Amino acid sequence: MPRTGPRIKSPDQLVAESGADLEGHGLKRTIGPFQLVCFGIGAIVGTGIFVGLSDTVAEAGPAVIVSFVLAALTCIFTAFSFAELGGAIPVSGSSYSYTYASLGERTAFLVGWCLLLEYGVSVSAVAIGWGQYLNELLEHTIGLRIPDAFAAAPGHGGIVNIPAVVVMLLAAVLLVRGVRESARATAAMAVIKVGILVLFCAVAFTAFQAGNLTPFAPAGIGGIGAGASLAFFSFIGFDAISTAGEEVKNPRRNIPLAILVTIGCVALIYCLVSVAALGAMPWEQVGGKPAALSLIVNHATGSAFGSTVIALGAVVAIASVVLAVMYGQTRILMSMARDGLMPKVFERVSPKTSTPVANTWIVAVVFAVPAAVVPLDVVLDMTVIGTLAVMAVVNICVIALRRSRPDLQRRFRVPFFPVAPLLGVGFSLYLMYGLPLTTWIQFAVFVAVGLVLYSVYGRRRSRLGRAEEATADGADGSGPAHEEPADDGAPSPAVRAGQAGQ
Repeated sequence: MPRTGPRIKSPDQLVAESGADLEGHGLKRTIGPFQLVCFGIGAIVGTGIFVGLSDTVAEAGPAVIVSFVLAALTCIFTAFSFAELGGAIPVSGSSYSYTYASLGERTAFLVGWCLLLEYGVSVSAVAIGWGQYLNELLEHTIGLRIPDAFAAAPGHGGIVNIPAVVVMLLAAVLLVRGVRESARATAAMAVIKVGILVLFCAVAFTAFQAGNLTPFAPAGIGGIGAGASLAFFSFIGFDAISTAGEEVKNPRRNIPLAILVTIGCVALIYCLVSVAALGAMPWEQVGGKPAALSLIVNHATGSAFGSTVIALGAVVAIASVVLAVMYGQTRILMSMARDGLMPKVFERVSPKTSTPVANTWIVAVVFAVPAAVVPLDVVLDMTVIGTLAVMAVVNICVIALRRSRPDLQRRFRVPFFPVAPLLGVGFSLYLMYGLPLTTWIQFAVFVAVGLVLYSVYGRRRSRLGRAEEATADGADGSGPAHEEPADDGAPSPAVRAGQAGQ
């Protein structure tokens, strides 16, 4: 009989095909729990707080503190869902794979399509902000600046953003060398940037004046909501932890642990930074200003030395985000290619480095283009709405899998179920509501393009779909079930590694 419901790939099949509970399946298990937490912090803390804070302040005023809390709550509820799913289905596909196992292939493809916004486009957005602080650092250390024409996007005084392209290509070089080297570099950079943010708080609190926090909400509830939508960009990236599912030691335990520890640490740091920043300097002087943290430190100390340290931290922070988020994008594409929903080139793993080399370079080159020529604010809003849509779906996936697979092994379970995932959906929709109408229109067009791509490419080339058709042909006598094209079955990782070396 023809299928009447959505194509769903069981969690057991996803884990078996990826070799997620085994060793030696193309990707190597080299990431421990500490490195995984540092990887999460590395994926989150960057442009959002070092560059985007001033835009959030411009919307909410001193109430930016509440905006950060709302954004953090959205992430915390969704982090519970990611933790449960990451422990139950420890594969590289992250939310794409979770959706495949619960809501079906079409929705999973659209989630993977939206992840191009969360990972691919956001890595462009993050890279765009790198040039601001790189120029700040160069000017304070050696007295030189990259001309604005080559350090900013068109519309912001530039022609092409060369630093954004450079940081993406450097990240690609490190990623293709191996996940162990990338994890070590990310861990080192995470420690540096957290240390610098703590130093910023210590300096800013010396100039704290309670009067700077009044009026607390000059734009009212609307400003807080709009600020929360922008502040949410500062938290994007924690779900990248789940994309390391096939390269983490003991993933069923370490992925949930790392997600919860990471989001808790980052939420605390952001709240401290926002209180310190707005207490040290009137919000009118911070809102809309580039390199806001450096500006605040200069104001607090009366010296440019502090801003040099902040600029160094920002350069390191943003580079680590580019590295971690680009890693996540390549693993999402690899999982989709494994299912036949993306070209096979994205699933090939080099036997020499145990990394998807071609995949990494394609991602770096393709997303370097918007990083070079698109203004940050345009990229930022699209990244936020795509990420919030994915987070809403992930919370729904938890509810769906609890109903369809109550027997599934879960090392972590969402507390206060189903209230917590429903709140995750509600907060995600609330932050989406705060985005401009133009962003909604752009997102609707983007989703429509994804639906067309699935119809003309993904549905026809789906390995699960072809396997089901072959089985149905064998069952009704029209042909033997085993006569499926050889490249439609999911190849073993060993075979994939061999293909990559040819």
